[in-house]
Amino acid sequence: MGMSKSKGNTHNIFLLCNYILLGSASSCIFLTISLRLFPSLSGLSLIFLHALTIATAVSGCSIFASSTTATTSDRLYGSHMVATVLTAIFQGAVSVLTFTRTGEFLRFLNSYVLEEDGAVILKLAGGLCVVMFCLEWVVLVLAFLLKYSDYLDDDDDDDDFKVRKQDDDGLKDWPSYPFQFKN
Repeated sequence: MGMSKSKGNTHNIFLLCNYILLGSASSCIFLTISLRLFPSLSGLSLIFLHALTIATAVSGCSIFASSTTATTSDRLYGSHMVATVLTAIFQGAVSVLTFTRTGEFLRFLNSYVLEEDGAVILKLAGGLCVVMFCLEWVVLVLAFLLKYSDYLDDDDDDDDFKVRKQDDDGLKDWPSYPFQFKN
């Protein structure tokens, strides 16, 4: 049984958003590395956050790859949703820090780049964090819609089976010939 057109469109938008998340997170990793933050624990935490964003986007693509009810298990779906919510919250926090306290945040990161250059790089990364924050919430809504659509499809299949079974049970009381004429 194939996908409906609206479910197919939702699935394609979901995949597109995840691909944009992959590109944004990898770009943020390169921007963070360009600040030369490897000796800093905070810099490694930023890189880990972007790696976690990549992992959630990849898991989202793999969970809904075939988008059938048999392949999307509830545990994988639940863990994807929780991980996406957490990364969205942290991405939002990082974006707020980069735009409101750029100089202090840059000093806290122990960057070796000039402060003016580091502020530009950090604001670029903050802009990408805003994009990722918004896209992660879009991905959450789309994942919910896909799972709900799978649930409705599964529920419709169960209802058809119940109706057929009820019809079969109702025929047991009938005589072998439904219309008998008496002479």
